Amino acid sequence: MTTATGGERGCASGMLRAMAERGKRWSALTAGQRNAFLAAMLSWTLDALDFFLLIFCMPAIASGFHADVARVAEAVFLTLALRPVGALVFGAAADKWGRKPTLVVNILCYSAAELGCAFAPSLGALLALRAVFGVAMGGVWGVGAALAFETLPTEGRGFFSGLLQEGYAIGYLLAAGAFGAGFHWLGWRGLFALGAVPVLLVPFVVRGVSESPVWLERRSRRAAKTGWRERVRELRGHLPVFVFLILLMTAFTSFSHGTQDMYPTFLLKGAGFTAALVGVIGVVYNVGSLAGGMVFGSLSERWGRRRAIMAAALLAMPIVPLFAYGRSALALGAGAFLMQFMVQGAWGVVPAYLTELSPASLRAVLPGVAYQLGNLLTSRNLVLQTRLAERLGSFRPVLAGTVVVAGLALAAVTALGRESRGARIGAE
Repeated sequence: MTTATGGERGCASGMLRAMAERGKRWSALTAGQRNAFLAAMLSWTLDALDFFLLIFCMPAIASGFHADVARVAEAVFLTLALRPVGALVFGAAADKWGRKPTLVVNILCYSAAELGCAFAPSLGALLALRAVFGVAMGGVWGVGAALAFETLPTEGRGFFSGLLQEGYAIGYLLAAGAFGAGFHWLGWRGLFALGAVPVLLVPFVVRGVSESPVWLERRSRRAAKTGWRERVRELRGHLPVFVFLILLMTAFTSFSHGTQDMYPTFLLKGAGFTAALVGVIGVVYNVGSLAGGMVFGSLSERWGRRRAIMAAALLAMPIVPLFAYGRSALALGAGAFLMQFMVQGAWGVVPAYLTELSPASLRAVLPGVAYQLGNLLTSRNLVLQTRLAERLGSFRPVLAGTVVVAGLALAAVTALGRESRGARIGAE
């Protein structure tokens, strides 16, 4: 048995000290700040749960409707393609009428769409419902991030960014657990009905969360009453930033969806694992996602946002052989854990980075639309990955190639951006 080196022990103890320091910062938050952050994170977590239930259930849905998996994968394309519409609609509503009421409506919409999927009479109906779900899903991230970061203090923003973004990983974790424990008993329709649970978050947001103080300050200055023409004019003034964010989020979504969306199908059909084992592995690699987001989010406070993103993207490369070519459940589970540690490590910096780069009057709409346009531009990636895997007769080279291409692209685009660590998030 090998023992840890002094450097490894020092690194581990340093991480523990950093986490303890972040814990103190969490305890130093006011009740209002905690509630705003929890509302943003939980709405994003439960939204991700609803999204990833489809990912785990694709083979079963294909079987139930007598279709191939690539046809069911069109549902993922529709969800991703319609998310920019939701980001624009809900983001504009949040900038005009407030973060809190918009978030409430947003949660109700995606919960209703998910419940409807449980009763879809045909694959066509399911695809239509997933398109509606995509619109609702598209609004949550931008609205929630604006509410959270306009309420939180500047100190420790990187850590909270990592924690907020990893609500997505927690949603994946919950979906994996639900699939592994409940699919045998509930089937895919029962799991979609379970996906209506986010509606229970609404009373907490209504009663326990206050409106963003930055948005209230803007409203008091009548800035929130800016018309559409002024908004468009302002967006044109920030066009270089907007274009950069779209390119950045295109690389990001290729990196994450390219390593996540096909992986359960690969484990089921390519590796021949049972649904229960796939659920366990899903839980394992989402623990890695959660840890990576918090670690690199915290590191971005010391290294800067850009350096933390680039480091995580490049460190994913050496993990490819284990992630895509492991020959046992243990090897693939370890590879998936390490891969998602790096993938979501890079993603953990995103909420803070995009919010810091955005002007106050467009803070709910600009980051959200850029994020979701990145999803739109990569919305057919899963379909293309699946068809390529079918043509090659193996998922492994497709997964490996995706990591290399997307990881290098992400590092290159990030290098073109400007640093934003410590930027003030105010009403102007």
